[in-house]
Amino acid sequence: MTAPESAPPEQPVRERSPLVVGLTGGIGSGKSTVSDLFRSWGVPVLDTDQLARELVAPGQSALAEIHALFGERCLHPDGTLDRVWVRRQIFSNPAARQQLEAILHPRIRQCTQDWLGTVNAPFCIVVVPLLLETGQRELFDRIVVVDSPEKEQLKRVAARDGLSDNAVMDIMATQADRATRLAAADDVIRNDADLATLAERSRELYGHLTDIA
Repeated sequence: MTAPESAPPEQPVRERSPLVVGLTGGIGSGKSTVSDLFRSWGVPVLDTDQLARELVAPGQSALAEIHALFGERCLHPDGTLDRVWVRRQIFSNPAARQQLEAILHPRIRQCTQDWLGTVNAPFCIVVVPLLLETGQRELFDRIVVVDSPEKEQLKRVAARDGLSDNAVMDIMATQADRATRLAAADDVIRNDADLATLAERSRELYGHLTDIA
């Protein structure tokens, strides 16, 4: 989804460490749209999913380790990682998933810590799709959950990625359930209406987080 345009609110710069907000939610919940809104308002945002893509680019040590783990089939002919193939392997093999996480998660955490050291703002947002599943709660001052009804998640992911409902359900089965995410949340953004409503709710949260920070 493309975030609607809106005027950026002012965000004063401060010297001390920022309030670190972890943003999470199930697949297709609208995390990217919400994070794009906050970014458009001048909030520093780090997307760990994008960071993971950069870490497995050709020439990176993480890609070499993944290649050694899964073999030639994990690479496209051009040497880039076949993320769809790897995803299928880890869905059916929890041990392989743990090995992949052992390669990526320490690197992602270190890059996140390095990035946080550069932030000079009242608060910042780190988007972590599997924040609860990977035990990263203690890294954040607050947890924001983007919450969406399951049928809306299915619809968005099918439109975005061309996956069947069964394929999306398989992905959702590997993630924390909705009740678990909501129980862990300090703040919730409901994404159950249109983009204008989502932007309004995100703007309200922006004000709330600014007050806290």
